Amino acid sequence: MTAPDAGGPVLAGVDGGASSADALVLAGWAARTLDVPLVVAAVHPAPSAIGSGRVDAEWVSSRRDAAEQALDEARAFLAETGPLRAEYRVVASSSAAHGLHDLAEQSRAALIVVGSGAAGPDSRTFAGSTAERLLAGSVCPVAVAPAGMPEPPGSLGRIGVAYVDTPDGRAALATAADLARRTATPLMLITVVARGDAARPFLLGSDAERAFLDTARESYEEALRKAAASVAGVEVGWDLRSGDVVETLADLADVDVLFCGSRGYGPARRVLLGGVSARLVRRARRPVVVVPRAA
Repeated sequence: MTAPDAGGPVLAGVDGGASSADALVLAGWAARTLDVPLVVAAVHPAPSAIGSGRVDAEWVSSRRDAAEQALDEARAFLAETGPLRAEYRVVASSSAAHGLHDLAEQSRAALIVVGSGAAGPDSRTFAGSTAERLLAGSVCPVAVAPAGMPEPPGSLGRIGVAYVDTPDGRAALATAADLARRTATPLMLITVVARGDAARPFLLGSDAERAFLDTARESYEEALRKAAASVAGVEVGWDLRSGDVVETLADLADVDVLFCGSRGYGPARRVLLGGVSARLVRRARRPVVVVPRAA
Protein backbone atom coordinates (compact mmCIF):
# COMPACT_ATOMS: atom_id res chain seq x y z
CA MET A 1 0.00 0.00 0.00
CA THR A 2 1.30 3.44 -0.95
CA ALA A 3 0.75 6.54 1.13
CA PRO A 4 -0.64 9.79 -0.28
CA ASP A 5 1.88 12.22 -1.74
CA ALA A 6 1.68 15.96 -1.17
CA GLY A 7 2.80 16.39 -4.78
CA GLY A 8 0.52 13.67 -6.08
CA PRO A 9 -2.41 14.36 -8.40
CA VAL A 10 -5.93 15.36 -7.54
CA LEU A 11 -8.25 12.50 -8.50
CA ALA A 12 -11.80 13.33 -9.60
CA GLY A 13 -14.44 10.64 -9.96
CA VAL A 14 -17.13 11.22 -12.60
CA ASP A 15 -20.09 9.15 -13.77
CA GLY A 16 -21.79 11.42 -16.30
CA GLY A 17 -24.46 12.49 -13.80
CA ALA A 18 -25.31 15.96 -12.58
CA SER A 19 -22.87 15.72 -9.69
CA SER A 20 -19.91 15.20 -12.05
CA ALA A 21 -19.80 18.91 -12.89
CA ASP A 22 -19.70 19.76 -9.17
CA ALA A 23 -16.76 17.39 -8.68
CA LEU A 24 -14.91 18.82 -11.69
CA VAL A 25 -15.31 22.41 -10.50
CA LEU A 26 -13.88 21.56 -7.10
CA ALA A 27 -11.18 19.20 -8.43
CA GLY A 28 -10.02 21.68 -11.07
CA TRP A 29 -9.68 24.38 -8.43
CA ALA A 30 -7.76 22.03 -6.12
CA ALA A 31 -5.35 20.92 -8.88
CA ARG A 32 -4.61 24.50 -9.90
CA THR A 33 -4.22 25.63 -6.31
CA LEU A 34 -1.87 22.78 -5.40
CA ASP A 35 -0.12 23.02 -8.79
CA VAL A 36 -0.49 19.29 -9.42
CA PRO A 37 -2.01 17.29 -12.28
CA LEU A 38 -5.67 16.35 -12.35
CA VAL A 39 -6.68 12.76 -13.04
CA VAL A 40 -10.31 12.34 -14.07
CA ALA A 41 -11.54 8.77 -13.70
CA ALA A 42 -14.72 6.96 -14.68
CA VAL A 43 -15.20 3.46 -13.27
CA HIS A 44 -17.11 0.70 -15.04
CA PRO A 45 -17.86 -2.84 -13.84
CA ALA A 46 -15.15 -5.42 -14.42
CA PRO A 47 -16.18 -8.63 -16.22
CA SER A 48 -17.88 -11.04 -13.84
CA ALA A 49 -16.20 -14.32 -13.03
CA ILE A 50 -19.60 -16.00 -13.24
CA GLY A 51 -22.33 -15.02 -15.60
CA SER A 52 -24.10 -15.82 -18.81
CA GLY A 53 -21.17 -15.11 -21.11
CA ARG A 54 -22.44 -12.98 -23.99
CA VAL A 55 -25.02 -11.08 -21.95
CA ASP A 56 -22.42 -10.26 -19.30
CA ALA A 57 -19.86 -9.21 -21.92
CA GLU A 58 -22.35 -6.97 -23.71
CA TRP A 59 -23.42 -5.33 -20.48
CA VAL A 60 -19.81 -4.69 -19.43
CA SER A 61 -19.09 -3.25 -22.90
CA SER A 62 -22.05 -0.89 -22.65
CA ARG A 63 -20.89 0.27 -19.19
CA ARG A 64 -17.40 0.92 -20.54
CA ASP A 65 -18.90 2.97 -23.38
CA ALA A 66 -20.83 4.97 -20.78
CA ALA A 67 -17.60 5.57 -18.83
CA GLU A 68 -15.87 6.78 -21.99
CA GLN A 69 -18.77 9.14 -22.66
CA ALA A 70 -18.53 10.50 -19.11
CA LEU A 71 -14.85 11.26 -19.74
CA ASP A 72 -15.64 12.96 -23.06
CA GLU A 73 -18.13 15.18 -21.25
CA ALA A 74 -15.53 15.92 -18.56
CA ARG A 75 -12.97 16.93 -21.22
CA ALA A 76 -15.45 19.31 -22.80
CA PHE A 77 -16.42 20.77 -19.43
CA LEU A 78 -12.84 21.36 -18.29
CA ALA A 79 -11.80 22.81 -21.65
CA GLU A 80 -14.04 25.78 -20.86
CA THR A 81 -12.44 26.41 -17.47
CA GLY A 82 -8.94 27.28 -18.69
CA PRO A 83 -5.55 25.54 -18.98
CA LEU A 84 -5.15 22.49 -16.76
CA ARG A 85 -2.82 19.49 -16.73
CA ALA A 86 -5.27 16.64 -16.90
CA GLU A 87 -5.40 13.00 -17.89
CA TYR A 88 -8.43 10.78 -18.25
CA ARG A 89 -8.68 7.19 -17.09
CA VAL A 90 -11.25 4.45 -17.54
CA VAL A 91 -11.03 1.98 -14.65
CA ALA A 92 -12.59 -1.48 -14.43
CA SER A 93 -13.46 -2.51 -10.90
CA SER A 94 -16.04 -4.23 -8.74
CA SER A 95 -17.42 -0.83 -7.64
CA ALA A 96 -16.85 2.86 -8.30
CA ALA A 97 -15.49 3.41 -4.79
CA HIS A 98 -13.13 0.44 -5.02
CA GLY A 99 -11.83 1.56 -8.42
CA LEU A 100 -11.18 5.12 -7.24
CA HIS A 101 -9.58 3.88 -4.03
CA ASP A 102 -7.18 1.61 -5.96
CA LEU A 103 -6.30 4.37 -8.41
CA ALA A 104 -5.65 6.79 -5.55
CA GLU A 105 -3.21 4.32 -3.98
CA GLN A 106 -1.46 3.60 -7.28
CA SER A 107 -1.06 7.26 -8.18
CA ARG A 108 -0.28 8.39 -4.62
CA ALA A 109 -3.10 10.92 -4.95
CA ALA A 110 -3.09 14.00 -2.75
CA LEU A 111 -6.89 14.28 -2.80
CA ILE A 112 -9.97 12.46 -4.09
CA VAL A 113 -12.89 14.63 -5.18
CA VAL A 114 -16.43 13.39 -5.80
CA GLY A 115 -19.79 15.04 -6.23
CA SER A 116 -22.61 14.62 -3.79
CA GLY A 117 -25.33 12.08 -4.43
CA ALA A 118 -28.19 12.75 -6.84
CA ALA A 119 -30.65 12.67 -3.93
CA GLY A 120 -29.06 15.70 -2.29
CA PRO A 121 -31.01 18.96 -2.11
CA ASP A 122 -29.64 21.96 -4.03
CA SER A 123 -26.50 23.52 -2.56
CA ARG A 124 -26.14 20.74 0.01
CA THR A 125 -23.69 17.89 0.03
CA PHE A 126 -25.26 14.46 0.24
CA ALA A 127 -22.69 11.69 0.13
CA GLY A 128 -24.01 9.00 -2.19
CA SER A 129 -22.96 5.39 -2.00
CA THR A 130 -19.65 5.99 -3.83
CA ALA A 131 -18.69 8.90 -1.60
CA GLU A 132 -19.67 7.06 1.58
CA ARG A 133 -17.62 4.02 0.64
CA LEU A 134 -14.64 6.18 -0.23
CA LEU A 135 -14.95 8.03 3.06
CA ALA A 136 -14.98 4.73 4.90
CA GLY A 137 -11.44 3.76 3.91
CA SER A 138 -9.50 6.28 1.83
CA VAL A 139 -5.76 6.70 2.35
CA CYS A 140 -5.90 10.37 1.36
CA PRO A 141 -8.28 13.27 2.05
CA VAL A 142 -11.66 13.05 0.35
CA ALA A 143 -13.52 16.16 -0.77
CA VAL A 144 -17.27 16.12 -1.38
CA ALA A 145 -18.68 18.93 -3.52
CA PRO A 146 -22.17 20.23 -2.71
CA ALA A 147 -24.93 19.79 -5.28
CA GLY A 148 -25.24 22.64 -7.74
CA MET A 149 -21.84 24.11 -6.87
CA PRO A 150 -21.82 27.31 -8.99
CA GLU A 151 -18.17 28.26 -8.78
CA PRO A 152 -14.89 27.09 -7.26
CA PRO A 153 -13.90 28.12 -3.73
CA GLY A 154 -12.16 31.45 -3.23
CA SER A 155 -14.88 34.08 -3.27
CA LEU A 156 -15.29 34.23 0.52
CA GLY A 157 -11.58 34.26 1.32
CA ARG A 158 -11.64 31.96 4.35
CA ILE A 159 -10.84 28.30 4.98
CA GLY A 160 -12.75 26.64 7.80
CA VAL A 161 -11.63 23.87 10.14
CA ALA A 162 -14.04 21.94 12.34
CA TYR A 163 -11.54 21.66 15.17
CA VAL A 164 -11.34 19.34 18.15
CA ASP A 165 -8.14 18.70 20.06
CA THR A 166 -7.66 15.09 18.93
CA PRO A 167 -5.21 13.44 16.51
CA ASP A 168 -7.74 13.57 13.68
CA GLY A 169 -8.64 17.19 14.47
CA ARG A 170 -4.97 18.17 14.40
CA ALA A 171 -4.52 16.31 11.09
CA ALA A 172 -7.38 18.33 9.60
CA LEU A 173 -5.84 21.55 10.87
CA ALA A 174 -2.41 20.71 9.43
CA THR A 175 -3.88 19.97 6.00
CA ALA A 176 -6.03 23.11 6.02
CA ALA A 177 -3.09 25.25 7.17
CA ASP A 178 -0.98 24.00 4.26
CA LEU A 179 -3.70 25.04 1.81
CA ALA A 180 -4.11 28.39 3.57
CA ARG A 181 -0.41 29.13 3.22
CA ARG A 182 -0.43 28.18 -0.48
CA THR A 183 -3.36 30.48 -1.17
CA ALA A 184 -2.60 33.24 1.38
CA THR A 185 -6.09 32.66 2.77
CA PRO A 186 -7.02 33.17 6.44
CA LEU A 187 -8.04 30.20 8.55
CA MET A 188 -11.07 30.02 10.82
CA LEU A 189 -11.07 27.32 13.52
CA ILE A 190 -14.56 26.44 14.73
CA THR A 191 -15.57 24.30 17.68
CA VAL A 192 -19.23 23.67 18.46
CA VAL A 193 -20.35 22.91 22.01
CA ALA A 194 -23.55 20.88 22.07
CA ARG A 195 -26.24 22.26 24.30
CA GLY A 196 -29.18 20.76 26.15
CA ASP A 197 -29.53 17.04 26.70
CA ALA A 198 -27.03 16.23 23.93
CA ALA A 199 -24.28 17.61 26.12
CA ARG A 200 -25.16 15.78 29.32
CA PRO A 201 -26.78 12.40 28.81
CA PHE A 202 -25.47 11.24 32.17
CA LEU A 203 -26.12 14.35 34.29
CA LEU A 204 -29.28 15.47 36.05
CA GLY A 205 -30.43 18.98 36.83
CA SER A 206 -29.86 22.38 35.21
CA ASP A 207 -27.08 23.33 37.65
CA ALA A 208 -25.07 20.26 36.70
CA GLU A 209 -25.67 20.99 33.03
CA ARG A 210 -24.47 24.58 33.37
CA ALA A 211 -21.38 23.46 35.26
CA PHE A 212 -20.60 20.88 32.61
CA LEU A 213 -21.04 23.35 29.73
CA ASP A 214 -18.98 26.05 31.45
CA THR A 215 -16.13 23.60 31.97
CA ALA A 216 -16.42 22.37 28.40
CA ARG A 217 -16.34 25.90 26.99
CA GLU A 218 -13.25 26.80 28.99
CA SER A 219 -11.51 23.66 27.81
CA TYR A 220 -12.47 24.21 24.18
CA GLU A 221 -11.47 27.87 24.25
CA GLU A 222 -8.03 26.98 25.57
CA ALA A 223 -7.64 24.29 22.91
CA LEU A 224 -8.66 26.74 20.17
CA ARG A 225 -6.21 29.38 21.39
CA LYS A 226 -3.35 26.89 21.44
CA ALA A 227 -4.24 25.49 18.03
CA ALA A 228 -4.43 28.96 16.49
CA ALA A 229 -1.08 29.90 18.01
CA SER A 230 0.53 26.75 16.60
CA VAL A 231 -0.13 27.74 12.98
CA ALA A 232 2.60 29.87 11.41
CA GLY A 233 2.61 31.84 8.20
CA VAL A 234 -1.11 32.52 7.91
CA GLU A 235 -3.78 34.60 9.60
CA VAL A 236 -5.80 32.47 12.03
CA GLY A 237 -9.03 33.20 13.86
CA TRP A 238 -11.20 30.99 16.02
CA ASP A 239 -14.77 30.83 17.17
CA LEU A 240 -16.57 28.78 19.79
CA ARG A 241 -20.23 28.25 18.99
CA SER A 242 -23.06 26.42 20.69
CA GLY A 243 -25.88 24.39 19.20
CA ASP A 244 -26.33 21.13 17.36
CA VAL A 245 -22.83 20.22 16.18
CA VAL A 246 -23.76 18.88 12.73
CA GLU A 247 -26.36 21.53 11.92
CA THR A 248 -24.10 24.39 13.04
CA LEU A 249 -21.19 23.19 10.91
CA ALA A 250 -23.40 22.25 7.96
CA ASP A 251 -24.97 25.72 7.85
CA LEU A 252 -21.65 27.59 7.72
CA ALA A 253 -21.89 30.14 4.94
CA ASP A 254 -18.78 32.23 5.61
CA VAL A 255 -16.05 29.76 4.56
CA ASP A 256 -15.02 28.55 1.10
CA VAL A 257 -14.31 25.00 2.19
CA LEU A 258 -14.54 23.15 5.51
CA PHE A 259 -11.92 20.66 6.69
CA CYS A 260 -12.75 18.07 9.31
CA GLY A 261 -11.07 15.00 10.73
CA SER A 262 -12.20 11.44 10.54
CA ARG A 263 -13.04 9.73 13.80
CA GLY A 264 -10.31 9.55 16.45
CA TYR A 265 -9.57 5.87 16.08
CA GLY A 266 -9.20 3.28 13.35
CA PRO A 267 -6.32 2.40 11.01
CA ALA A 268 -3.68 5.10 10.80
CA ARG A 269 -3.76 7.25 7.64
CA ARG A 270 -7.23 6.09 6.68
CA VAL A 271 -10.44 8.06 6.62
CA LEU A 272 -12.88 6.34 8.96
CA LEU A 273 -15.96 8.42 9.50
CA GLY A 274 -17.28 9.15 12.95
CA GLY A 275 -20.78 10.30 13.79
CA VAL A 276 -20.23 14.03 13.18
CA SER A 277 -18.25 13.86 9.94
CA ALA A 278 -20.49 11.14 8.48
CA ARG A 279 -23.58 13.33 8.90
CA LEU A 280 -21.79 16.55 8.03
CA VAL A 281 -20.84 15.48 4.50
CA ARG A 282 -24.52 14.75 3.83
CA ARG A 283 -25.72 18.22 4.81
CA ALA A 284 -23.00 20.87 4.39
CA ARG A 285 -23.56 23.91 2.21
CA ARG A 286 -19.85 24.20 1.43
CA PRO A 287 -17.37 21.65 0.11
CA VAL A 288 -16.19 19.36 2.91
CA VAL A 289 -12.75 17.77 3.03
CA VAL A 290 -12.43 14.78 5.37
CA VAL A 291 -8.81 14.17 6.37
CA PRO A 292 -7.40 10.82 7.48
CA ARG A 293 -5.88 10.40 10.92
CA ALA A 294 -2.23 11.30 11.27
CA ALA A 295 0.02 8.25 11.34
